[in-house]
Amino acid sequence: MERQVALELKNICKYFPGKVMANKNVNLTLYKGEILSLLGENGSGKTTLMNTISGIYAPDEGQIFIDGKEVVIKSPKDAYLYKIGMIHQHFKLVDIFSAAENIILGVKEKGSLKNVNTRVREIAERYGFDIDPKKKIYEMSVSEKQTVEIIKVLYRGADILILDEPTAVLTPQETEKLFAVLRKMKEDGKSIIIITHKLNEVLAISDRVSILRKGEYVGTVDTAKTNQKDLTEMMVGKKVELKIDRPKTEFDRPLLEIRNLCINSDDGNVAIDDASFYIRGGEILGVAGIAGCGQKELCEAIAGLRPIKSGLIMHKGENIIGLPPRTIIEKGVSMSFIPEDRLGMGLAPSFSITDNMMLKTYGEGKGPFVDRKSARERANALIKRLEIVTPSSETPVRKLSGGNVQKVLVGREIEAGPNVIITAYPVRGLDINSSYVIYDILNEQKKKGTGVLFIGEDLDVMLALCDKIMVLCHGKVMGIVHAEKTTKEQLGLMMTGSLDLTEEKKDKNLGFAKDSNLTEEEWKSEEERQEKEATDGRS
Repeated sequence: MERQVALELKNICKYFPGKVMANKNVNLTLYKGEILSLLGENGSGKTTLMNTISGIYAPDEGQIFIDGKEVVIKSPKDAYLYKIGMIHQHFKLVDIFSAAENIILGVKEKGSLKNVNTRVREIAERYGFDIDPKKKIYEMSVSEKQTVEIIKVLYRGADILILDEPTAVLTPQETEKLFAVLRKMKEDGKSIIIITHKLNEVLAISDRVSILRKGEYVGTVDTAKTNQKDLTEMMVGKKVELKIDRPKTEFDRPLLEIRNLCINSDDGNVAIDDASFYIRGGEILGVAGIAGCGQKELCEAIAGLRPIKSGLIMHKGENIIGLPPRTIIEKGVSMSFIPEDRLGMGLAPSFSITDNMMLKTYGEGKGPFVDRKSARERANALIKRLEIVTPSSETPVRKLSGGNVQKVLVGREIEAGPNVIITAYPVRGLDINSSYVIYDILNEQKKKGTGVLFIGEDLDVMLALCDKIMVLCHGKVMGIVHAEKTTKEQLGLMMTGSLDLTEEKKDKNLGFAKDSNLTEEEWKSEEERQEKEATDGRS
């Protein structure tokens, strides 16, 4: 039986000012009742192509066919007329409105809000969503907000749905619920395109996979007939070794001990509530949690960029909170911070790579002049070492792709020679090739004895990369576990507060590694005990 085509793209081209090619002669077919994954490296044109389908951009060349008929889509309104809806990674909701009010925004709705609530519940029941139409957006979790966005396009009658990185901020349990919903939608005849960098999810949910490389269409394969290695090679155009190392190191004593830390968020609410843990040399400590559970505030507080309500940050028995950065360095703590907001907080977007390399050293030279020559040499060495794609070291970083921007930021921070690295979502939005470059850099630092605090969202990566993982739920520490001895499912339960290990002394199944406030003398015997437990567990 011949499959019905829902959407077909023929020779789609899109150019931006300066003759920058985003898409070139892209051909793509989406069938009715299928889930198609769209893969490609950063800058390969995935989002541009989907924005073209959803009416945010108009194609410069090429044709779009819906149900076999050529259509012209010049706006999101046009896209809705052809029953196309896109769920963006960054939600477009009004916080003070209810779910139902957000869903009917922009719709010429007849009838009362009560009727809208009834219709929303019908859609939710049909596909297996869990939603309260009357609940305000600001009261919702990330997964609930995503549900509102999906129902919003279904309410408008969408038969073709496009989801951009839909699982980026979901727990494993929430991801499974989403996938169950998508499968029901597929059974109902809906056609779905998913943009994601998570290859394990691609293989789990999609029927076929289409790949773009440098703006051009590479090919489409049946998911059942491919694997992560083959997909990666199609994306990057060469053989790639998909393996995250976790080198063994001789764990040093704590570089920093965080004791009973309490931090407020920008709105004055509690972001971190009584957190205690160590950052140790030669170890990567992962921090897992649903988005908004205090990860951002924790990073900024340790880096000295956010006030601390109470608690201590100890180094060799001395509290370093409030000390000037130069004094902290003199005491033996050289810290680098790789923030979540790479362009807003980490780099100066309009500055060149060379000038951004100098940001950490301005004012350290002798006299009124800066040494731009050596900064340019360091920038060019970094470009070569990390294979940063850029016209030159004088190119403003805002003109680089996301992966190359992140390489500049990470490279600059590593070049400073830190012994403590605080990094928040260092591979968010990066393609698999760029991600592995970042993992390798962090492991190199770990082998040098650097302590790394790694805030992450991909639990598969954290389980492979980190030595231990601390889990946060609503700002509270649920426990610290050995990565080798736990699972994604157990981490997910901790992230939602369903499993709290903080009262436990140990849990052999989870490899519990709870750090407590020990004296310098007590620490050594405690470390030996924990490492013995880990060794016994592995054997």
